[in-house]
Amino acid sequence: MAKKRVTQATKAEIEAIRKLFLEHYPDSVTELNYRNLYELLVSVMLSAQCTDKRVNIITPALFEKYPDPAALARADLDEVKALIRTCSFFNNKAKNLIAMAQMVMEHYDGEIPLDEKELVKLPGVGQKTAHVVMIEYTGANLMAVDTHVFRVAHRLGLSKAPTVQGTEEDLVRKFQTDLHRLHQAMVLFGRYICKAVKPECDRCFLTEYCKTKESFKAR
Repeated sequence: MAKKRVTQATKAEIEAIRKLFLEHYPDSVTELNYRNLYELLVSVMLSAQCTDKRVNIITPALFEKYPDPAALARADLDEVKALIRTCSFFNNKAKNLIAMAQMVMEHYDGEIPLDEKELVKLPGVGQKTAHVVMIEYTGANLMAVDTHVFRVAHRLGLSKAPTVQGTEEDLVRKFQTDLHRLHQAMVLFGRYICKAVKPECDRCFLTEYCKTKESFKAR
């Protein structure tokens, strides 16, 4: 069966989708384990193309050995690699973690900057990472698009943009407010219900608004 062409959600549908996301995930937060801003930033950096579950397995030993930016800035590269070796792209991530900590010590007096323009200056920290950190730590009205958010946005007709940046812009324009809550709701929804393979449509509370459900039935 041919895949159904995705159409765009109407204004009424967008508002209904927003309401349902907020109702089903009223207090959604990241599943990453952290105790402070430093640990959150490191965890988010590690989570790129890696599961939160895997990151949570890795970080206890990492934070025990390097409890703050000062300690991580002095870290031996091979030792950091050994601690995070089960994480995807661990070689580059180890280099970025140390470089990030060194820059925090040298330019920010050992304090992680809570400003998007400053955060993205740190090695290994792009816009998505900066947004996730600020969403989680400050409740900033920002949207971050990972693989789950991208997939959900397109299946619901909230965006047809081919890029992460374009999808983020579409979601910001269409939702406008409560972006921090909607971001995490979409992450959890995509992770556990609207999966990339074999989405659990029988558990979905948004089937009425799904623009691609016919293609799932054909699988």
